[in-house]
Amino acid sequence: MPYKLCTYSCIYCQLGRTIKMTIERKPFYDPQDIVRDVAETLAQIKGEVDFVTFVPDGEPLLDLNIAAEITGIRHETGSRVAVLTNASLLYQEQCRLDLAEADLVSVKVDAASEQVWKRINRPHPSLRLSEILEGIREFANTFKGRLITETMLVEGFNDSRDEIRAIAEFIASINPHKAYLAVPVRPPAEPYATPPPPEKLVEAYNTFTEHIGRDKVELLNMPEPPPETLHGDPAQWILSTTSVHPLRYTYAVKLLEEKGENPEKLLSSLKEKNLIRIVEYRGEKFITRTY
Repeated sequence: MPYKLCTYSCIYCQLGRTIKMTIERKPFYDPQDIVRDVAETLAQIKGEVDFVTFVPDGEPLLDLNIAAEITGIRHETGSRVAVLTNASLLYQEQCRLDLAEADLVSVKVDAASEQVWKRINRPHPSLRLSEILEGIREFANTFKGRLITETMLVEGFNDSRDEIRAIAEFIASINPHKAYLAVPVRPPAEPYATPPPPEKLVEAYNTFTEHIGRDKVELLNMPEPPPETLHGDPAQWILSTTSVHPLRYTYAVKLLEEKGENPEKLLSSLKEKNLIRIVEYRGEKFITRTY
């Protein structure tokens, strides 16, 4: 996806504020190029891959060719395909059909009330939460693959008892394989987007398990594990990774050292070219991409 094209401008987005907000679907790249690049990358990795995942720097359903890319990747590589979507376009039947061939789809459900949704997700003005939730329901009723949900909890925005209960009730109604509760663990678009206190997280987790089932709920409130290895050109890997999410500085240093690189020299070079910047969030340094 062209950076940062999205239907939302979430306050917690780890890629910053949305540069161009739109709901118009367009073709951005030749699907054959996407399929070829994925196949070549998988051939280089030569390892077991759980899923080839669409997790772009924007909303993936804005790509008019996503269905062709999903089927092409599955045909050419034999890999399972996952799509992480904010679900904002699932009110459109064609978007639901385009995702039908995916093996796993993750939908975002951060709010169940219009007011909270507008404050935390800052949607395109033409979108309506009621239509989106109904679209998610319709998709859940027909999707043959694995459906999961993700709810990002932000202190003072969607962590009230009533809102969490309403979100949990909606998610229970679509019967997902797994419902994830998450908190901001990387630098967000807005500095005020912070995790709720531990007692709120416990309350939210208990409410979700009560409505959805303990075996289906997972709380993601810890830092993500480090990447196992660095593939390809080190500088390009840093740029590719940070185009999708901020990278912990300590993780980058360790991987670069394992590749025989001088981390300080390489990262300084990328900074001097204004391709990355180093930021601090909650006492830790992160590498973020500049555009």
